[in-house]
Amino acid sequence: MEMNDAKKVEKITADTNIIAAVQAHPEIMQVFAEYGLGCIGCMASSFETIGEGAGAHGLDVPALIEDLNACIAEYEGEKK
Repeated sequence: MEMNDAKKVEKITADTNIIAAVQAHPEIMQVFAEYGLGCIGCMASSFETIGEGAGAHGLDVPALIEDLNACIAEYEGEKK
């Protein structure tokens, strides 16, 4: 995946690739950590979606997605 692909991730969904999301928005790594997900170190993160990864860990996927997008919105607000 090229870095240009990462920039195309605007809103996180359950179908968003984990690595693409983190490359586009490194600030969300803290949210993954809060949920107990070490996604960046996981081999599956390069081909798994957030929904697949979180679901495999028995997490509330909609809550995670909401928290990821809230983190991005807060970060983007601070940059302006």
